[in-house]
Amino acid sequence: MPRFPMTRLLAPLAAAAYLALPAQAALEEQGQLPLDELRTFADVYNQIRAGYVEDIDDSTLLEYAIQGMLMGLDPHSVYLTKDAFEGLQEVTSGEFSGLGLEVGMEDGYVKIIAPIDGSPAARAGLQSGDVILKLGSAPVKGMSLNEAIDKMRGPVGSEIQLTVGRPGESQPFEVTLTRDVIKVASVRQRWLEPGYGYIRIAQFQSATGEDVTGALDELMREQPLKGLVLDLRNNPGGVLRSSVDVASLFMDGGQVVYTEGRLPNSDMEFEAEPDDATAGTPLVVLINSGSASASEIVAGALQDHGRAVIMGTRSFGKGSVQTVLPISESRAVKLTTALYFTPKGRSIQAEGIEPDIEVERARVTAYDNRRGVTEADLSGHLDNVNGDSARKEKKPASSLLSRDNQLYEALTLLKGLNVLGMRDKKTNTTGAQAQGDS
Repeated sequence: MPRFPMTRLLAPLAAAAYLALPAQAALEEQGQLPLDELRTFADVYNQIRAGYVEDIDDSTLLEYAIQGMLMGLDPHSVYLTKDAFEGLQEVTSGEFSGLGLEVGMEDGYVKIIAPIDGSPAARAGLQSGDVILKLGSAPVKGMSLNEAIDKMRGPVGSEIQLTVGRPGESQPFEVTLTRDVIKVASVRQRWLEPGYGYIRIAQFQSATGEDVTGALDELMREQPLKGLVLDLRNNPGGVLRSSVDVASLFMDGGQVVYTEGRLPNSDMEFEAEPDDATAGTPLVVLINSGSASASEIVAGALQDHGRAVIMGTRSFGKGSVQTVLPISESRAVKLTTALYFTPKGRSIQAEGIEPDIEVERARVTAYDNRRGVTEADLSGHLDNVNGDSARKEKKPASSLLSRDNQLYEALTLLKGLNVLGMRDKKTNTTGAQAQGDS
């Protein structure tokens, strides 16, 4: 049987191993290349090249080898081909074509981290934690993450059928999605009630910090801010620097996050600017199992500094740092190089952020008690001594409760914090006056 020349194979492998490391010192620290293992690799490579049922060229085989090597490390280390490299740049810019899913690999299947707001996937009801079993008629098992993503992408308007498994359901289900241009609106804001604002961050893009600053400015120009809900649910993360910028807006200095890795340049610390843009306004941060990476950095920092109440369900737990290492102008390796830690030294990896107040997403129907009889409904009742017998009819909050019970609970908590804050101020003022009179 013909054998593949060892020198022809080992030379490019040695060169690749050298280029992938940040410095010559790192190569020396690792020691010499393991020649026995490389010979085994060359033997396997030669068997595939010589005996596989179809003829595969050397460059394709070596590309498969690289992909397999990275797949064996963790779900987030991947080899970026030209298309995948360009796709990564598109995602961070906020516009790309596809289904609108943030995904990772788990046990050989594609697991949904979070659907993107307003995307075909979100409109079809796909959820964080769903597992994609088939893409069309092709089983996902055995595909690399890049191959699965390539299959999910395609011309705008084209359709693809997904077979999906959902935890808690006995049978998989099928859903047909139409590919579309995904425009990720990173930030949007509105008023929940007078004085109580809401900011939603769908994804951390390069300009998200500036966008949240603009959203806060717009809200505070319109009326005084009594409380704010920061919604990070189903936010899969994104640009690290943006998460630091967002956390800084609500902190008066202090550490936001730090990273630790094997190489010295992987150890970094990120500090907040010493100026809380909201001057300590009560803040509730909503998270769930679809909140990952940069979302967890923000929630963890605000929780550790006691700046916000974290509400919802435990977050995803992606606490690893991926560094994009270019191999050429069109290809790169996205490699896990460090782990995230909150200011108090908690590792986010595979643990996530546990909310201060756990509130499961549920379908809630409010009981309508407006038909009940009160004193004011009785014939001949005495008028209120203040002379205002006409009670103000308040708009029922049951609409928000039935649409989004987690957001309803966040708003209720903000109102309570605001009432307590007002009472504390009143008590302090009265005490100060009493001391002055004495």
